[in-house]
Amino acid sequence: MISVGVLASGSGTDLQSIIDASEQQMIDAKVSIVISDNKEAFALKRARNHDIAAEYMNPKDLNKTEYDEAIDKIFSDYNVSLVVGAGYMRLLTEKFVKNWFGKLINIHPALLPSFKGIQAQKDALDYGVKISGCTTHFVDTKMDHGPIILQAAVMIKENDTEDELKNRILEVEHQILPRTIQLFVENRLKITGRCVHVKPGDSWKDKYPVIPHVLYPDGY
Repeated sequence: MISVGVLASGSGTDLQSIIDASEQQMIDAKVSIVISDNKEAFALKRARNHDIAAEYMNPKDLNKTEYDEAIDKIFSDYNVSLVVGAGYMRLLTEKFVKNWFGKLINIHPALLPSFKGIQAQKDALDYGVKISGCTTHFVDTKMDHGPIILQAAVMIKENDTEDELKNRILEVEHQILPRTIQLFVENRLKITGRCVHVKPGDSWKDKYPVIPHVLYPDGY
């Protein structure tokens, strides 16, 4: 059972998916600490509802380097083995990323490298693509850029609204994020350059419900 540290800025639905998977023994990992840069983030309340340590850190109190150093110390204090960005809206410093590379993952609501940034769902609709989805990836020093771990594709429907697409993608995020954590725990992820190779093993498709019309990746 590994210790997971989560960075979150918003409602924390991705965080909730990790907590639920842990409590249901779907993953051999437990969230030990949640840190947010947003005092009002519901993610903090979600953590406390499950007796998980939750800390708000005011970005105005420290410069970027000091801020990330403080996060690093907290994660070390909680013996964190994996850091997960779950809707975290701050860019991490190069020092922090390099220190945690290979142990720092993020989830993004688009099929990277397309539609980076905070408006991914809107950008996908505006561009007129027919398929979008979500991506888990290792974090490197560039935004939404690191080696891709898992991707799942979601069909875009005619006349989809941004909220409708966002909610359908979120449903899939809540599946592939815990799955990515379990692959990490099982040491099944090997980074070679920009590629992440998933070593053969069991499949969640044989264990847990899948969403119709979603294209799941090898390794799910």
